[in-house]
Amino acid sequence: MYFAFHKPLSPCRQQNILLSPFDYSANQDQGFPSTSILIHNLLVLILKKKGNWDIISICLGLKVWKLDMGLCLAKSNNDADDDEPHLEFAGGNVHLITTKERWDQKLSEARRDDKIVLANFSATWCGPCRQIAPFYNELSESYPSLMFLLIDVDELSDFSASWAIKATPTFFFLRDGQQLDKLVGANKPELQKKITAIADSLPPSDE
Repeated sequence: MYFAFHKPLSPCRQQNILLSPFDYSANQDQGFPSTSILIHNLLVLILKKKGNWDIISICLGLKVWKLDMGLCLAKSNNDADDDEPHLEFAGGNVHLITTKERWDQKLSEARRDDKIVLANFSATWCGPCRQIAPFYNELSESYPSLMFLLIDVDELSDFSASWAIKATPTFFFLRDGQQLDKLVGANKPELQKKITAIADSLPPSDE
């Protein structure tokens, strides 16, 4: 199920679908409808689209969360600065990618060593990215047969756009630079499942 975060009286922008009507002033004295709750002083609306509950809009600094998986669609004005350190993001055996040249170098190394690349397109201001970062770092140590990369979508915005990144975190599984699989959102069980499946499909190491 998807939720849209609304702040009363703040402007909303639509996400390619029509918003169900909601009049804040008309509901102020009557209480919120059964399809909304309050979380940290924010009005959380679950709006209806064609009979099904679905995500509808972005408010509060153009930021939306998919709560069952965890992802960010855009940066909020209240989020951390872009130049915040990546220390907690690039731990373990995770390689931080800050240039296109570094990316090409790592993919070349992966081809040479016959490794699958797992590329995490992330952002320091993204809450779900922060939450899954320690888990991603642990996985990098548990699966040495894979190469784990971290790409900051703000530092490499043009490069990230070339991969059509619509939300963070987004994970790509690559062999010889070609996409094998993809996962959008901080879904730990699904990420673990995909990594395990790919690792199990690899031939045994000679070491």
